[in-house]
Amino acid sequence: MNPEQHLQQVLTWVREHGLTTLLIVVGAALVLKLATTLNRRLFATFFKGRQDAESQKLAQTVTAAVHWVIIAVIVAAAVVLVLSQFGLDLNALTALLLQWAVTNGLGLVLIVALTVVAFKAVGIFSGRLLSLLLRGKQDVESRKRAETLASVIRWLLRTVLAVLAAVMILGQLGVKIGPVLAAAGVVGLAVGIGAQSLVQDLIAGFFILLEDQVRVGDIVQLDSRSGVVERITLRMIILRDFAGNVHYVRNGKIDVVTNMTKEFSRAAFEVGVAYREDVDEVIRVIQAVGAEMQQDPNFKDDILMPVEVLGLDRFADSALIIKGRFQTAPGKQWRVLREFNRRIKKRFDELGIEIPFPHLTLYPGKDKKGDSPTLKIEVQGRLGP
Repeated sequence: MNPEQHLQQVLTWVREHGLTTLLIVVGAALVLKLATTLNRRLFATFFKGRQDAESQKLAQTVTAAVHWVIIAVIVAAAVVLVLSQFGLDLNALTALLLQWAVTNGLGLVLIVALTVVAFKAVGIFSGRLLSLLLRGKQDVESRKRAETLASVIRWLLRTVLAVLAAVMILGQLGVKIGPVLAAAGVVGLAVGIGAQSLVQDLIAGFFILLEDQVRVGDIVQLDSRSGVVERITLRMIILRDFAGNVHYVRNGKIDVVTNMTKEFSRAAFEVGVAYREDVDEVIRVIQAVGAEMQQDPNFKDDILMPVEVLGLDRFADSALIIKGRFQTAPGKQWRVLREFNRRIKKRFDELGIEIPFPHLTLYPGKDKKGDSPTLKIEVQGRLGP
């Protein structure tokens, strides 16, 4: 075939099909432009009046998802029409594609689009949850706790969505998901058995954070371990005790959490005085010492309420026990109690109030005549200088 014949064929094709092909391409571009514009305006109208950042992000996500679906549909239709202009018999292929698009393709596109939207909605939900948890709280530790909870919830929800979407997509592609789910169940069971303690720690840690049981800086007792909380994770709580030892306590092993600095603390005390002392006078002295401490600039911010003297609590072997307590700022109870002990000792010494100590009375017994035998006491060592 000579060049003139080639040129003639090209001109013939252009005359018979070229204009049609050009119209298809231009028409597809116009339809695409019109559809995307309508899509953008439609969702702009739907989200009108919602100016918060979360709603705007959701609108952008939904608009983008629908935009890509429109592009895929229009481009696919344009390609099929253009190929038909080149003499390719696409009737069978077109019928097959249309059948698949109606039965499976549309569902597949919807699954992907809805999954993307759901992922974005989960992000918005976690952001609002974070704002709710931080309402009225400005400290750094509260923000860290809230961010941890929000990230955990976001990760869990997105994992569930991803698994569901994967299962549904496999179903749309004709894959039998029964064996897949069975295999996944076996693998999950094996992993669950092997990581049972880890899962237990993570679940317990999540609820410790959710219920705000402890915070960094709190002084707590976790079963038999006590100290200052240095770090909280989903798996463990790290404590440092008075001697500087660091304890790593797994959340799943914690049965009882004793927080000694939650909102406020109490400095409880017991004061023992001799049986000969006037109990009412001793109570007045304790109240006076407590009032002095509350007026002291070094302690007034630590003591939240006046000293509460509960009264004569019990009769000990050699002392009358008077019980009371201070309500203090969190973690200040030991400082207040030490200062109270120092002041009460000095005041009792000034007033001559006896703080008893254990006495030992030797009773030799009596004979039938009522006389007590003589005790011989031998002292060894030097008594003087």
